Amino acid sequence: MTTERVNPPTLSPPTGFSHAVVATGTRVAFLAGQTALDEDGHVVGTTLPEQFRRALTNLLTALHATGGTAADLARVTVYTTDLAAYRAHAADLGRVWRELAGRDYPAMAVVEVVRLWDTAALVELDGFAVLP
Repeated sequence: MTTERVNPPTLSPPTGFSHAVVATGTRVAFLAGQTALDEDGHVVGTTLPEQFRRALTNLLTALHATGGTAADLARVTVYTTDLAAYRAHAADLGRVWRELAGRDYPAMAVVEVVRLWDTAALVELDGFAVLP
């Protein structure tokens, strides 16, 4: 599998995402939305950075179970119940991303929602990956 991050110079410089990802591979993994649920189905963490860490860990766990790695992620959507808080914690969330997933950023979007399925959840991530 190969991925090429495309960031045209005529667009604003990306920070923590890629404008486009061209992926060539043999399989695609669609990753369900992941919140900060623990093994018992309870939301853990009370702050956005704590929940983001667990949600990303859960997403990567699902990805690794398919044989993929963070570098295989082509697209991730982040859903948050508080966009202002997400922006306020952007540096912390970026550090968590780099620690857990590295610097091969997928194409990404952040969307504010009224609430998530788990009412205590502050953030949810879903995505897809192109696997070798």
